[in-house]
Amino acid sequence: MKFFKYIFVLFPVLTFSQVHEIEQDTTSIEYLIIEGDSIPRRSIDLDEVMLLHKLEFGSREERIRYLILRRKTIKVYPYAKMAAERLDSMNTHLKTLTKNRQKKRYTKKIQKYVEGEFSVELKKLTRTEGQILVKLIHRQTGKTAFDLVKELRSGWRAFWYNTTASMFDISLKREFDPIDVKEDYLIEDILQRSFQGGRLERQKPKVEFDFYDLTDKWIHQKTPD
Repeated sequence: MKFFKYIFVLFPVLTFSQVHEIEQDTTSIEYLIIEGDSIPRRSIDLDEVMLLHKLEFGSREERIRYLILRRKTIKVYPYAKMAAERLDSMNTHLKTLTKNRQKKRYTKKIQKYVEGEFSVELKKLTRTEGQILVKLIHRQTGKTAFDLVKELRSGWRAFWYNTTASMFDISLKREFDPIDVKEDYLIEDILQRSFQGGRLERQKPKVEFDFYDLTDKWIHQKTPD
C-alpha cells in the first residue's frame, strides 16, 4: 500500500485513537409568559436522529458479506475523515503563505514526517480495505485519491501510483457512488448506523445524495424521483 503515503501528506498528526465524549441530554427550564404569569416548562434538547430501516438479509452469505464490509468500513473511515480535516487545514495554512518556496517547504516537511511515521499504518491495509478507503476519501473530500495525489505531487506520479494500485486491483480514480453502486450504498448504510450508535464520529460528506431515496431504490426496489 505504499502509494497511499502520497495521499496522506494531509496528516500532520498521527493520533489514531478516538475519544468519544458522551453528551448528556441537557434539561433546561423555560418560562412561558401568559397574561403576566411565568409558567415553568421543562424541555430536552435532542440531537437529530435518522430513521433507519431494519436490517434484513436474504441469506446467511449475504449477512456475512455485510458484516465483513462493516468491519472494513469502520476500520478505514477514520483515515478518510482525517484526510478531509487535514486537507482543509493545509489549504487554510497555504493561503497564509505568499511565496511558492514557502508552500513547497511546508508540504515537503509534512510529507517527510508522514512518510516516516504514517505509511506504516497504511501498509497494514488489505486490498479491499484500500479500495474502500479510496471511495471514502472521495466521499469526505469531494476529490478522488488520484486527483489529490496529482495536486500534491504531479500528474506523472498520480499516473504512476494509479498504475501501481491497479496491480492490486485498486483504482485511485474510484469515486464513492451510492446512487449506482449497491456496495457503496451499503457502505453508507454502515456509516449511518455507526454514527447513530456513536461508534464513528459524523462528518458531513462532500458528495451529495439522499440516503432515503437510495434506500427506496436498493432496499424497497423503488426508483428515486
